[in-house]
Amino acid sequence: MAAGEREEIDVPEHQGHVEAQLAGQWLRVRGRLQSEVGDVEYRTWLRQMTFGGFDGDEVTLRLPTRFLRDWARSHYGDRLNALWQAENPRVRRVDIRVGQVAAATVVAAATVAADPGEAADAGPAPARAEEFRERAGDAAALEPRFTFDSFVVGKPNEFAYACARRVAEQPACAGFNPLFLYGGVGLGKTHLMHAIAWDLGAPAEARRPRPVSVAYMSAERFMYRFIAAIRSRATMEFKEQLRSVDVLMIDDLQFLIGKDTTQEEFFHTFNALVEAGKQIVVSADKSPSDLSGLEDRVRTRLGGGMVADLHATTYELRLSILETKATRAGADVPTKVLEFLAHKITSNVRELEGALNRLIAHANLFARPITLETTQEVLHDVLRAHDRRVTIDEIQRRVAEHWNIRLTDMSSARRARQVARPRQVAMFLAKQLTSRSLPEIGKKFGNRDHTTVMHAVQRVTELMALDAAFAEDVELLRRMLES
Repeated sequence: MAAGEREEIDVPEHQGHVEAQLAGQWLRVRGRLQSEVGDVEYRTWLRQMTFGGFDGDEVTLRLPTRFLRDWARSHYGDRLNALWQAENPRVRRVDIRVGQVAAATVVAAATVAADPGEAADAGPAPARAEEFRERAGDAAALEPRFTFDSFVVGKPNEFAYACARRVAEQPACAGFNPLFLYGGVGLGKTHLMHAIAWDLGAPAEARRPRPVSVAYMSAERFMYRFIAAIRSRATMEFKEQLRSVDVLMIDDLQFLIGKDTTQEEFFHTFNALVEAGKQIVVSADKSPSDLSGLEDRVRTRLGGGMVADLHATTYELRLSILETKATRAGADVPTKVLEFLAHKITSNVRELEGALNRLIAHANLFARPITLETTQEVLHDVLRAHDRRVTIDEIQRRVAEHWNIRLTDMSSARRARQVARPRQVAMFLAKQLTSRSLPEIGKKFGNRDHTTVMHAVQRVTELMALDAAFAEDVELLRRMLES
């Protein structure tokens, strides 16, 4: 199921909140199954599967052809049973039939009543769903796989993860409003935002005695809805919809740069919600202070809460992500293959996961074991692109320019700190961004020994953990080189 794809479950009014809960359960079952089998296999065999209903203790699912039904029964039947029973213990059997339910959009489960009685008092499920669609706009774009449980935590993202969990547990708490998440492409910003929304949408607990309404949308969607409201003379309705939610989440805020009128509306919405004790969560590719083009008052407001950076992944985090994904998919991927991918694909998590999913799908479709040789064969285009992405010469040139030293200092014998530190950074980046061996890297830096390169990598890693400004410099260089 691709991001943004959902189906509408026709919920009869007389069944009320029970079917609304089943809708949320079905979304989670689909999301977990897709996470396990991978995107390629999911799109091939399961994307057209729809929810057919719940009768007694049996769930009915539908696929449009007999061939797809038979394949799903034989390959995924047991797993679907297990996933449904984990979601709803009343389910004893999952029956897959031929048929189709009209596909449209399922509302993300971000407004769930505290208990069945409260849900019943809230009115028919379809009316509440329609109200949420109107209020939350893009809420249906929430990805079921993007939960806190599926987020792999490591040193580069642990602070952002902790901040996101805090907001999910206690929205609008002091010091965390707004929460501003920033980092490069594919590092997990959107994943954390969706995880917050899903967590807030879970049934209310003691810490949340009432339902929490969440509006999640991209900055582009915010802009388009605002423009549409102006054209239709419905700006008051637009303002009321957004300002009535408990949590407003805006993804990729950098798209508002240069859109002065939309920025002004965002600023006023921001102020109204914060003053009313509501939570704001925003993401962007840069920190508020680096988002040139935003009005100063907007930038100041965004930086007034909690700002959390998702750093570029380390080798250890990439390997941990691959191991977790392979385990959840039930795939037998040799450790040496996972280590190879973690070393080779360093750009972002999204590309890393895509490569693993492609590898697993190929193995399943052709019944071939995953080896280092098949990995290089199946992913030849991805690996070739990474090999040519950056060179040691380019790294040396960029680092020398950044610290205003001569390019020849990269290979000279000078050991002054103002030269040695940039040289160590260049070695570190060469190890992170190229496939060159330690001896090969050392040779490019004045025929230095491979142990010198190892020491440089270790030293830069230590300094990044101790000095935030230094870490920011190294991260900036990495992003410049990868762009």
